[in-house]
Amino acid sequence: MTYQCLQGDETLQVSKIILDSEKASEASVFVCIKGALTDGHLYASEAVTGGAAAIVCSDGVDVPPSVTVIKVEDTKKALASMAAAFYGKPAEAMKMIGVTGTKGKTTTTYMIKAMLEEAGMKTGLIGTIHIDTGARIIESEHTTPESLEIQRYLWEMKEAGCKAAVIEVSSQALMLGRVEAIEFDYGVFTNLEEDHIGPREHKSFAEYAYWKSTLFQKCKIGIINHDDPCKDLILKGHTCDIETYGFDDGSDLQAGNFYHVRLPGKLGVEFRVKGSYNIDLVACIPGKFTCYNAMAAMAVCRHFDVTGEEIQRALKKISVPGRQEMFSAGNDKVIMVDYAHNGTALRCLLTALRDYKPKKLTCVFGCGGERDRNRRFKMGEAAAKLADFSVITSDNPRKEPPLAIIDDITTEIEAAGGAYTVIADRREAIAYAVSHCIQGEIVVIAGKGHETYQIVGDTVLHFDDRDEVLASIEKVKNERDYHSRN
Repeated sequence: MTYQCLQGDETLQVSKIILDSEKASEASVFVCIKGALTDGHLYASEAVTGGAAAIVCSDGVDVPPSVTVIKVEDTKKALASMAAAFYGKPAEAMKMIGVTGTKGKTTTTYMIKAMLEEAGMKTGLIGTIHIDTGARIIESEHTTPESLEIQRYLWEMKEAGCKAAVIEVSSQALMLGRVEAIEFDYGVFTNLEEDHIGPREHKSFAEYAYWKSTLFQKCKIGIINHDDPCKDLILKGHTCDIETYGFDDGSDLQAGNFYHVRLPGKLGVEFRVKGSYNIDLVACIPGKFTCYNAMAAMAVCRHFDVTGEEIQRALKKISVPGRQEMFSAGNDKVIMVDYAHNGTALRCLLTALRDYKPKKLTCVFGCGGERDRNRRFKMGEAAAKLADFSVITSDNPRKEPPLAIIDDITTEIEAAGGAYTVIADRREAIAYAVSHCIQGEIVVIAGKGHETYQIVGDTVLHFDDRDEVLASIEKVKNERDYHSRN
């Protein structure tokens, strides 16, 4: 990392690295980060008042001569290098696995962790749902945290005895340099579709694809979905060795003999893989995408000598919070909670569920406020074409009127000829869908998945789709029992 010491002592010892000036303390170093809403350079003097002994900046700052000022070209990249050095470069002590893609990152990371730990290899995880350091579990705020947090978590993993760490790597994390100081042993690509394009995200699909592709300039071995039509975009400029997985001929790990499995209250898949593994597998997660996620995980785990039997045991018991999470309501009814929160994800999920030939497929969903408006139309279109019936409701409306968001969704549903009702209160919407569920029906409650909150205005309210489903199932059961006795 190149830098220029503008003033002060560049050899001084610092007590901690901070990004928030209010957290400054004696001998700390404040890194000025430019964000979407503010600029850390504006708070340099405040950090010094709080005790910061050094400032790292890309623009000029006005601080006393006694304060060390280090100027760099990019403070986000500098932060990643500083954080790695501060925590003793913990990534070098473990096998590092990064997973990127539009869909499937969370499930694939869970599968990798489950398979490695089934083989006795303690593995840390950083992802959308939570961070597991091997010593504690922390609820996540972002898919990929800031580099300073990542390095602290990696240090905790190393101290807890983890031999590997698996990280969900978002396009934003790659663009913002959050994994800049990590050399991944394995990089995994799941798939690529149009998403995360907007004023606060990527300017175009080309930019989105480019940043995804940069993971394969930061890893030793790239594991690629051979069937994905965008794989060449992802491989552009790669510097790693490449291995592939998929259903198509030519994949290093190839799936076939695919079957849908339906048990009381549960959906799953059976399939066979050949190549680096030759084994028949069963996974208790529905959809063909489950095969892709499992193969991606297997392609990593073969490098750790994980056996086929260990893989099968992991797949049979894995459950990912809020990802195709299923609840039985009796009489061959399946209630599912899933994170599908855009048109692509909802289309893939409903298409997969259609393959189980349900007597009826109902979808409960809304769309987040203050986000790309096109998501509403695309989700409405997917539901209209693939669900038998939709219950349109609220999902983190933020400062937008919930009914305005719902109107956008229903406009598209009506244009596509879909059947629906509107119940703006999400709790009531879930209760309605569960109470009207018939034998052989699948009800999917989409959009929030593992989330435990609902954002209305500036207020964050506790709300968990899974709790609401369980409460609704229990209410239906109690009412049925009451009527059977009277």
